[in-house]
Amino acid sequence: MLLDRRGRALATLRLSVTDRCNLRCTYCMPEAHYTWLEKPHLLSFEELTRVVRLLRVQGLEKVRITGGEPLLRQELPKLVGMLAQSGVPQLALTSNGVLLEKQAEALRAAGLQRLTVSLDTLRPEVFSRLAQRSEIASVLSSLRFVRGLGFQELKLDTVVVRGVNDGELVDLVRFAGEIGAEIRFIEYMDVGGATRWEPGLVVSQAEILEKLRAGYGSAQPLAGRGSAPAERFRLSNGQVVGVVASVTRPFCADCDRLRLTADGQLLLCLYARTGLDLRQLLRSGAGDDEVSGRIAEFWMSRQDQGAVDRTRVRRRSGYVSLKELRADPRLEMHTRGG
Repeated sequence: MLLDRRGRALATLRLSVTDRCNLRCTYCMPEAHYTWLEKPHLLSFEELTRVVRLLRVQGLEKVRITGGEPLLRQELPKLVGMLAQSGVPQLALTSNGVLLEKQAEALRAAGLQRLTVSLDTLRPEVFSRLAQRSEIASVLSSLRFVRGLGFQELKLDTVVVRGVNDGELVDLVRFAGEIGAEIRFIEYMDVGGATRWEPGLVVSQAEILEKLRAGYGSAQPLAGRGSAPAERFRLSNGQVVGVVASVTRPFCADCDRLRLTADGQLLLCLYARTGLDLRQLLRSGAGDDEVSGRIAEFWMSRQDQGAVDRTRVRRRSGYVSLKELRADPRLEMHTRGG
């Protein structure tokens, strides 16, 4: 078990396989143009699997494949199969759902166990406003399709933005129940890429629970959160919902996550400015012991608590300027597996 300087054990890897996305959600990718990672710099499936295998020896329990939109990475089921064979106990994927219906069966057959799909609204006009694309029909069709494929877990992620989709929470919970999914409401975060973020757009956990109680009568907290980002609540109809309160109630003290960008930058926090260049190390001919040692040293030096630090900022606004993002695309949330 690897412990950082705050006593947090490494258990989860968010594995980004691409920085590309086929949506342009305003809370993540609101700008018209982006600088993409160079394709030759992206880690190969063999390199990604090697990192997971080495981390597994050091206590890794869960891998979540992310992007950008991970389904844009060619032959993704092949990677899933390779990761499944590495012995990691939990293998999950987060997708925006646009391409999911075409790939879901292959992903499940390859060994994918858990699936999370982003769904911020049920209304086509709001979807187009948020995602800047008209793809809601594909997302909803995918969700109805995957419910029968036998995934161990199906979750929905909803970023709540004031004045945009905060009036749909009850409807979204009802839809989640219809497809057998657990929904998680996420406070709008001021991470890299959220260039339009401002405090007034954040709908807090307290407000989210107030809206849910108005619709369902009660929302009782559940114990056993552990290192999970969401606090979970049981509604009066028996459904369980989660709330990720990264802005108003950060969970940094329990965070067990390491992040790997598609081009091999290892990051200790979603708010991290710099990381460890694993690509250079992997491609320099370093042996397993050297790579494992560098990763262990990196994690054990960790003090990061980015979301907590942000709560101490007076007159809080966007975390990274547009000029900084254009100079270093690795600061973008869609590059680091938001």
